[in-house]
Amino acid sequence: MNTQNLVDPTPASTDPLDRFYAVIPAGGVGTRLWPLSRAAAPKFLHDLTGSGSTLIRATFDRLEPLSGERVLLVTGDAHREAVCRQLPEILDKNLVLETEPKDSGAAIGLAAAILYMRDPTTIMGSFAADQVISPVEKFQAAVREAIYTAATGKIVTIGIKPTHASTGFGYIRTGEPLIVEGAPSAHTVVKFVEKPSQEIAEEYLASGDYNWNAGMFVAPVELMLRHLKANEPGLYEGLMEIAAAWDTPDRIAVKNRVWPTLPKIAIDYAVAEPAADAGDVAVIPGDFSWDDVGDFAAIARLSSAKEDKNVKVIGEGGRVFTEDSTGIVVTDTKRVIALIGIQDVVVVDTPDALLVTTRAHSQLVKKAVDGLKARGDTDVL
Repeated sequence: MNTQNLVDPTPASTDPLDRFYAVIPAGGVGTRLWPLSRAAAPKFLHDLTGSGSTLIRATFDRLEPLSGERVLLVTGDAHREAVCRQLPEILDKNLVLETEPKDSGAAIGLAAAILYMRDPTTIMGSFAADQVISPVEKFQAAVREAIYTAATGKIVTIGIKPTHASTGFGYIRTGEPLIVEGAPSAHTVVKFVEKPSQEIAEEYLASGDYNWNAGMFVAPVELMLRHLKANEPGLYEGLMEIAAAWDTPDRIAVKNRVWPTLPKIAIDYAVAEPAADAGDVAVIPGDFSWDDVGDFAAIARLSSAKEDKNVKVIGEGGRVFTEDSTGIVVTDTKRVIALIGIQDVVVVDTPDALLVTTRAHSQLVKKAVDGLKARGDTDVL
């Protein structure tokens, strides 16, 4: 097969659900959750809500009823052992290991290229490994609608109905409704917009025309690659070269040679935004609860851990004493932690690093990580 020229695929099945393949990109350190989340143990490998399931395990479990064993996972080389321990169901051929981080354009693009080489009629769905979603049934219903919409020749994003005027998320401006059998809530996408100011975010919320961009994409792999080729030809060529060797004995050699040369770019810039400008993007508004667990305030909000005198304690066997205090303690040690007369505090205690901040300042934890990196204290990162 000529890997550089995409063909117009002919579906092997009349039901788009039979052509669906779930892709789970598991990357990103989650620096706002330091020192709990680190390069060697990023947030998707943790149970951050007290549910008894890590974020990546929960992601797999809510996709498996839709995809069966058709799940492709993209993660870093360093996480192979931990990921395989948590997801023993993932087949070796479907475990894509990055030798170094290259952003979502390369990660999701390679998944699309591999699936295209196996079956050009595949419809892929990309869902990050570090999100908290409920109820699962409403999420699955939205994905089904997205699959049916993608089958009409669209890149489909699942938007999240905003619950407040957030300045921390990108937004999707929703256009006219689409007539798609099996997808009654499908709409066109007018455009993607960057994280807004507070004033603009309030305007978006009041208009009712905008959804949060949660980075969930469902699309025919051929269409994804067509837009990638048009917008990032160098990235496209490299990914297709790796994909052509993926199911051969040359997989590792070709990947190790080509991957370091690929440009870093987010999938939004490489594919989604240009595709929206071309009229090729649709949105399914998701009527479910969604959180990207971006900081410790989110963990405090989402955790099912019981409060002890208005302090939520997360961590098996945590030894915490509180008096006239509120907040959250995340502990990975047996050290006694006493809080007296301190309000809205965040304490994260690990064997080699201690974080003390407040919920209001929890988004600034990344600055500590940047500062430690600049000082060369990388042993705790």
